[in-house]
Amino acid sequence: MKVLAWVLAGIVVLVAALFVPGRLRPLPSLEGRTVSTAFTDTAGTRLGSAVAAGIAAHPGTSGIYPLLEGRDAFAARLLLARAAERSIDAQYYIWRNDLTGHLLFSALYDAAERGVRVRLLLDDNRTGGLDPLLAALDAHPNIEIRLFNPFTMRRLRLLQYVTDFSRVNRRMHNKSFTVDNQVTIIGGRNVGDEYFDAAPLGELAFADLDVLAVGPVVGSVSEQFDEYWKSDSAYPADRLLAPVPGASAPALFSPRPAEAEWLAAVRSSRLLEELLEGTLELVWAPTRMISDHPAKGLGLAPPETHFPQVLVEALGPPQAELDLVSPYLVPGTAGMDTFVSIATRGVRVRVLVNSLEATDVRAVHAGYAKRRHALLAAGVELFEMPLLVRPGSRGHRLAGRFGSSASSLHAKTISVDRSRMFVGSFNLDQRSANLNTELGFVIESEVLAARLSEIFDEDVPEAAYRVHLADDGRLYWTEQHEGEVVRYDTEPGTTAWERGIVRAISWLPIDWLL
Repeated sequence: MKVLAWVLAGIVVLVAALFVPGRLRPLPSLEGRTVSTAFTDTAGTRLGSAVAAGIAAHPGTSGIYPLLEGRDAFAARLLLARAAERSIDAQYYIWRNDLTGHLLFSALYDAAERGVRVRLLLDDNRTGGLDPLLAALDAHPNIEIRLFNPFTMRRLRLLQYVTDFSRVNRRMHNKSFTVDNQVTIIGGRNVGDEYFDAAPLGELAFADLDVLAVGPVVGSVSEQFDEYWKSDSAYPADRLLAPVPGASAPALFSPRPAEAEWLAAVRSSRLLEELLEGTLELVWAPTRMISDHPAKGLGLAPPETHFPQVLVEALGPPQAELDLVSPYLVPGTAGMDTFVSIATRGVRVRVLVNSLEATDVRAVHAGYAKRRHALLAAGVELFEMPLLVRPGSRGHRLAGRFGSSASSLHAKTISVDRSRMFVGSFNLDQRSANLNTELGFVIESEVLAARLSEIFDEDVPEAAYRVHLADDGRLYWTEQHEGEVVRYDTEPGTTAWERGIVRAISWLPIDWLL
């Protein structure tokens, strides 16, 4: 049904493009944009003073704190926003106006009311319905919003996939939240209830991973933000959005009754208190930020600068083990060659991805499913995350390693030889590789890298489906259940219809879009 819906939507778009061409608007001019850069004189802020001793005691390294639990990841952002004294620079692919998203929007507004400069850079692909709220924020003298690769048609957005496909098909997938140029949070989480364990029971929730960082790498994130902020894809919101009365802003950002529970949970968090006291258990390690050049958003970045090439160089060749976690796996021809080459050198390669029953994008699963035979034949060990719901559900132990509850995997992380690791926004698919821009950290830490490999040692075999290649060339799945091994000859938890749809999609030449 979804495939038919997309076909019908395509027909509607084509008809609309033919009959209402006058509704299509050109992009506004970028002339006269304000010029701003990250503040560098923030050592005297509370956050700057709090982290100074640790930075001085660990020269050449950055302090890293993994944010595994969704509520901790949310609390960290909200508490940092409340502690901001000079600046907040936030860059996101998705920012919803749900419970957690509204609280963070309100935190930005409150910070601006205190005199903090707020710069918000949002990819415009998922901002539907947010225009009045964004316009109200942007109207504040201390807040500026820019939209990356925006849609000039604010309602009939699909039209631009016909008239401007090459540009609007490229999105900014980066995720960062930086306060006073002293503390930053990067990783896999967007801003929305499903990323912070706030989704209602039965709705989609993600197992995810972020890291909080202090030290030299924060400056690298700020420099990256400045490059995107001044890029040719970043358009001031006031040139695209209809203005709203300034008086409406306080009402838009006033507390909602449902937020009281979450605010209480934030008040119970000691993360900021421990950071300010210097007692937060940071892992100090050489840390390198890597990101795509913003020109990739216009298709103008040379292929050798694309994220996969930079990531492979930064991580270095594995000698014994390579462990990867990604919600999606569409390696393409070059990626397949890399996987096969590594595995045939005797390196143990283990991959955890979403199963068909757990994935939120079946088309992407189709791009992965047709390559399972080749990956298994090369010696790659494939594990698939089962569908998870809430604490106590099957496989929840595995989800708990990335978040307290989940129905789908969303973390993106890699461990190489238990000595260095990657955390960021990059999915192991063709869209992340060639179309979207990405951001992440390569952290040279045996402590953190070993933690991920230990998940594969201890939790993954017991909590995930393992995919096998039988002697006759067929796939089958096994699961550990109450001390016994259960075998499935078709993808567990799925119907014949679902499997048929995925098989049909796998025949389409669309890997480059996935």
